[in-house]
Amino acid sequence: MIVVFVLVGLVVSAAFGALHWYAWRRLVRDTTRGPGLARRTGTVVIVTGPVLMFAALIAERTGAPFWLQRVLGWPGFLWMAFSLYLLLALVAAEFVRPLVRRLVEREAPAEVAVPRPERVPAGTAATEPEPGSAPEPESKQPESAGPSRAAAPSRRLFVSRVVGGAAAAAAVGTVGYGTYGVLRGPGVKRVTVPLAKLPRSAHGFRIAVVSDIHLSPVLGRGFAQRVVDTINSTQPDLIAVVGDLVDGSVKDLGPAAAPLSRLKARHGSYFVTGNHEYFSGAAQWVEEVRRLGLNPLENARTELAGFDLAGVNDVAGESEGLGPDFGKALGDRDTTRAVVLLAHQPVQIHEAVRHDVDLQLSGHTHGGQLWPGNLVAAAANPTVAGLERYGDTQLYVSRGAGAWGPPTRVGAPSDITVVELASRQA
Repeated sequence: MIVVFVLVGLVVSAAFGALHWYAWRRLVRDTTRGPGLARRTGTVVIVTGPVLMFAALIAERTGAPFWLQRVLGWPGFLWMAFSLYLLLALVAAEFVRPLVRRLVEREAPAEVAVPRPERVPAGTAATEPEPGSAPEPESKQPESAGPSRAAAPSRRLFVSRVVGGAAAAAAVGTVGYGTYGVLRGPGVKRVTVPLAKLPRSAHGFRIAVVSDIHLSPVLGRGFAQRVVDTINSTQPDLIAVVGDLVDGSVKDLGPAAAPLSRLKARHGSYFVTGNHEYFSGAAQWVEEVRRLGLNPLENARTELAGFDLAGVNDVAGESEGLGPDFGKALGDRDTTRAVVLLAHQPVQIHEAVRHDVDLQLSGHTHGGQLWPGNLVAAAANPTVAGLERYGDTQLYVSRGAGAWGPPTRVGAPSDITVVELASRQA
């Protein structure tokens, strides 16, 4: 197993190195005249970026000092997003490059030879020949004094600079806008879900669903406060935090999570673990969210007016003997009552169907977070985002409020969803 892990790591590293060599070739080598400050600076950037990225990942996973995680996090994780869109832009630019070259060759005027003026030795006055005298023979000029061409870059260099600059600008713009979208906080979506077993008395019950906040050395207390303010502004009846709250220990991120104590809902706030809680000390975080006023549902169920609310642990908890237990959460219940299940990963829908769940609320996918990541997410999850039906069970998947790794989203804006339950008897 260790040998396979090492081999996979070597293959990934080699591929990553090859992609960055390609980026260096197009952005640095092809756009500079030769060894010099510009080429050295570009080379340093192309080499330093991936080093910082891997350092940020290692620091997070190994629990390095929090200050070091913060120092490495911003540049390292932003490079992860930037390198993705830079490479996509450069590949797209390969199809544009021939067109730009033809355009430049067609529009550029022909280079004109400009004769150099004849040098006159200092202190010698230029004189015109006297009338009738024979002209002086032309002195042989050195080769360097002959015609010279304009000092503008060659057409190939010009095209490389235009195309490379456009690709870099597209990547910077994409990552910049996607990062701004995350940092300003999630938007609000509203979805109405009819449930056959929901009584008329519970018609219109509103659940604010928030997942994947991912508090971290990058997204801290200020971000948590924006999420809390957005949730409270919807005035929900109940708040459901469906996993991946944090990427770090209670010691480091406890202060960042403190604003969660100000969540307000008539029927309280509930929490289930996500896979990242098991990377961060799930037991300690369960106790911390309980201290902050949230109600952890660890393979448990509670009865509310009109329906049952249940929650199961994330499948990542199986490595610690704390995986999901649907029998414990849903067994011995009154099956005539509607039940809403909180389960972090959409793949848990199959067990939910077997246990006659009416509605499962999940997150985990981030909606793909960074396009075309949605294609990868679709291959690993039954639903990437939104509402779908599986037999008599409905599944709603939130794109999440935060972001893992790069604090950036492209093509998958963050959200908090207000799910309004509807009774068919109303």
